[in-house]
Amino acid sequence: MTPVVLTVNAGSSSLQLHLVREGRVLRSEHSEQSPEPAAAERTLSDFLSGADAEVSAVGHRLVHGGEAVRAPTVADDGVVEAVRGYADLAPLHVPPALALVEAARRVLPSVPHVLCPDTAFHAGLPDAAATYALPAEWRRRWGLRRYGFHGLSYAWAARRAAELLGREDLRLVVTHLGGGCSVCAVRAGRSVDTSMGFTPLEGVPMSKRSGSVDPGMLLWLLSGSRLTLEELRDGLEHSSGLLGLSGGLSGDTRDLVASGAPAAALALDVFAHRVSREIAASTAALDRLDALVFTGEIGWDQPEVREAVCRRLSPIGVAPPAVGGVYRDGVVSPEDARVPVLVVRPREELQVARETLAALGHPS
Repeated sequence: MTPVVLTVNAGSSSLQLHLVREGRVLRSEHSEQSPEPAAAERTLSDFLSGADAEVSAVGHRLVHGGEAVRAPTVADDGVVEAVRGYADLAPLHVPPALALVEAARRVLPSVPHVLCPDTAFHAGLPDAAATYALPAEWRRRWGLRRYGFHGLSYAWAARRAAELLGREDLRLVVTHLGGGCSVCAVRAGRSVDTSMGFTPLEGVPMSKRSGSVDPGMLLWLLSGSRLTLEELRDGLEHSSGLLGLSGGLSGDTRDLVASGAPAAALALDVFAHRVSREIAASTAALDRLDALVFTGEIGWDQPEVREAVCRRLSPIGVAPPAVGGVYRDGVVSPEDARVPVLVVRPREELQVARETLAALGHPS
C-alpha cells in the first residue's frame, strides 16, 4: 500500500499539518498559533480523526539540528534529547517543534517519526563558506560554524527549477522570503553558500528579526548599562527587521506596500536593497548564473517586492518581472532576459514527506 506521511511544521507562532501521499496533499490544516504543549496531543488527534487514511510515518520539520541531526533522522529519545541541547540556537523554533514531536510520538506510537532538519541541505557547504573568521580554539570548543537554514524550502525550489527549465546542472540563486528570509547559492542541486549562519538571525532583514548587524555595535549596546543581554536578544528577535524599520507599523510586507507611509517605504527600500545585495554576492560562489528563483510566502505572492529586488540586479543580467499576481510555478521575467527569474510555490510539506520516506528506505 502507498505510504501516507503526516508532516508536522511547528513554527514559532504557527502550526501546519498535512497528510501526503505520492506527492499529493490529502488533508491539511494551518493554525496561526502553535498549540500549548498540553493541547498538542488533542490538536493532532482532532486532525487525524477527520482523515480517511492510515498514517505510515510522521515527518517533522526541524529548523536547527546542530551537530546532532545533520540529515533526516528517525527520532528516538536519545536523538530528541541531543537536539534539545541546540534549542538555544533557534529559541523561537526548536522548543515548539520538540513539543510537537513528543506529542505526535504519544498519539502515533507505532509508526516511525523522522526529524527533517532545515540545516541538512547545507551540511555539505564548502569550508570557505562554512567557516567563521574566529579563533580556532573557539571554533573547536563550541562548534562554531555556518549551518544555514530554510533548507527544505531550498531543496524543493531547486528541484522544481530543474524540472521547469529541463536541466539538472543549474547554477541558481534561490531566495526564500517569508517571516524568515535568506538567500542560497545552489550548484547542481547542492548548497554552496547561504546568508544565514550559526543561527537563523544572520543575513538579510526579516519580518521581526534584524539580520546581520555590526557586532561592534552590539558590544557597544551591551557595555555601559545601555541594554541587558535579554533586552538585546528580545530586540534582535522580536522588534527589528521590517517591524523595526517601519517604526513599529508592521513586519508584513503586504501591510507596508499598502501603507504608503514614509516609514513603510523606508522599510521596503532597505529590505530590497539588502536582499538584492545578498543575491549579487551569492553569485560569487557560482561560475555562472542560470536563474534567480523566488520562493517563500513573500517570494511567491508579493510581486511588488520581487520587482523592487530585481530592479537592482541589472548588473548581473536580471530584468525586473512584471508586477502582477502569479498562481503557478514558472518564469516571470521577460522572454529576452539574460537571467530568467522564476517563482516557486513553497511546498515544505512535500519535501518533508519525500525526505521522511527516503530516510525510511521507501522510494518517494
